[in-house]
Amino acid sequence: MTKFRLKIFFKAAYEIILVFLQFFIITLHFFKWELIPEKQIIKVTPFSYSVGFLIIIIAFIILLFAIKDLGRNLSPFPRPINNSNLVTKGTYRFTRHPMYYSLIFISFGVFITKLSLYYLFLSTSLSLLIKFKIALEEKYLKNKFKNYLIYKNEVKY
Repeated sequence: MTKFRLKIFFKAAYEIILVFLQFFIITLHFFKWELIPEKQIIKVTPFSYSVGFLIIIIAFIILLFAIKDLGRNLSPFPRPINNSNLVTKGTYRFTRHPMYYSLIFISFGVFITKLSLYYLFLSTSLSLLIKFKIALEEKYLKNKFKNYLIYKNEVKY
């Protein structure tokens, strides 16, 4: 295998690993593992639970709008699909990655409703993973769309 093909292989493997880990961490939010204690940081109050639940609802609504705005451009992978367009309307007028940020906020909202170390770990892990995924996706977008840098300068986050 040539160096070029090996490089392509590792790049594709990295993308698949990022997507797999993202879905795995999201899935962990819905399962209670008996092996991992859910040690609470502080006691959950009705107020903290309500705030967390409100964050989840708002982030989920933004996620749905972002999915609608992406339309046929939607893909779980950081590499844009063939024949895709740069989406700059709807939720993408305010932030470049509303779906990713919504996932982070949903995870953070779950943490606030539980206030346990386990969910803090999941939220932190998901945030770091998405940071890597955004960095990779932005490289692809910059190479594919000539006007991406203009969009990136206009929409900071």
